[in-house]
Amino acid sequence: MMDFAIFWDWLSFAVRWLHVVTGIAWIGSSFYFVALDLGLRQRPGLPAGAFGEEWQVHGGGFYHIQKYLVAPAEMPEHLVWFKWESYATWLSGFAMLCVVYYAGADLFLIDPNVLPMSVPVGILLSLAAIGVGWVIYDLLCRSPLSKSDTGLMLVLYCVLVFIAWGLTHLFTGRAAFLHLGAITATIMSANVFMVIIPNQKIVVADLIAGRKPDPKYGKIAKQRSLHNNYLTLPVLFLMLSNHYPLAFGTQFNWVIASLVFIIGVLIRHYFNTVHSRKGNPTWTWLAAAILFVVIIWLSTVPKALTGAEPQASSSAQVYVASAHFPAVRDTVLGRCSMCHAQEPSYEGIYHAPKGVMLDTDAHIAEHAREIYLQAGRSHAMPPANVTQISDKERALLVAWFEGAGK
Repeated sequence: MMDFAIFWDWLSFAVRWLHVVTGIAWIGSSFYFVALDLGLRQRPGLPAGAFGEEWQVHGGGFYHIQKYLVAPAEMPEHLVWFKWESYATWLSGFAMLCVVYYAGADLFLIDPNVLPMSVPVGILLSLAAIGVGWVIYDLLCRSPLSKSDTGLMLVLYCVLVFIAWGLTHLFTGRAAFLHLGAITATIMSANVFMVIIPNQKIVVADLIAGRKPDPKYGKIAKQRSLHNNYLTLPVLFLMLSNHYPLAFGTQFNWVIASLVFIIGVLIRHYFNTVHSRKGNPTWTWLAAAILFVVIIWLSTVPKALTGAEPQASSSAQVYVASAHFPAVRDTVLGRCSMCHAQEPSYEGIYHAPKGVMLDTDAHIAEHAREIYLQAGRSHAMPPANVTQISDKERALLVAWFEGAGK
């Protein structure tokens, strides 16, 4: 059990690292191409079919880039595809979902106070939510609504708000935010895999065969790419939210998530407008700041509790049954719960860090692995050892976790 817990924690770290690296690559290329596309300049003498061009300087050299709205007159000998950044980001993100939320479903995915369910049911609901989110989005994009970018975006926003509300009634607040981010990221990556790249391959095939490419494929891909551009910033917020319980662990968490989408759109609108040389809409920053203040205010409303004493899950009962548990409980209550409680008593701490509470038997048992890794095998907790936990007490935490169930 000891070796497995350490291995699993490092696996989680490795997958998270991979996800961040691939995400940076994908988002970086997305931001670059949107800025490039909006900044293209038209001039007399461009090659036939070319829409615009841009000169750039970077890394000691100059780059001359031209864009063809449909396709060049003939197939170029060398063609670079930008797709693996998207695929690797989604695959690593799904791997992290499995490692963290499915393997730790009792703690991170399922909240009996929200909706009691078994682990298999929780995982199936998770997969269904992600899949259904993409299907609804894709159907809307293929409907007559697609003729109006603004109308389609408004309807999509309403759908995302409903999904945000629904997820908070299925999973923990942390998992709800993560799944809203996963649904949005799936939409973005599926746009690349299911629409943008296939449409580009059709155009390439037409060029190779000597046929004239149909411009509709580029138009469709452009619309999906625009959606991806506006969804990027909200996805980043949702993926980082698990570190900030004031976002996911409060009464109006779904409203906070909904407002984040508006903030993301406002900020992207500013940069898109500036890159396209159509003005300097600084009002978007003021509007975003006002909405962020509203989010801060909403986070001060505590999440409604049932009032019932939380019960440890079946997988956590083994830690409660341990002969070491009474001593462990006294240690945790004396060294940890002044911060990790519903109402922290430690000066300067107003909310339990990361939403982790260690003030009841059930809470302590549910977080046994985290206690073992953070305060037993390492000295990460308490920070700077402010509560003076002793080596003997750390050894007790290790013995408790490693000996549970034996």
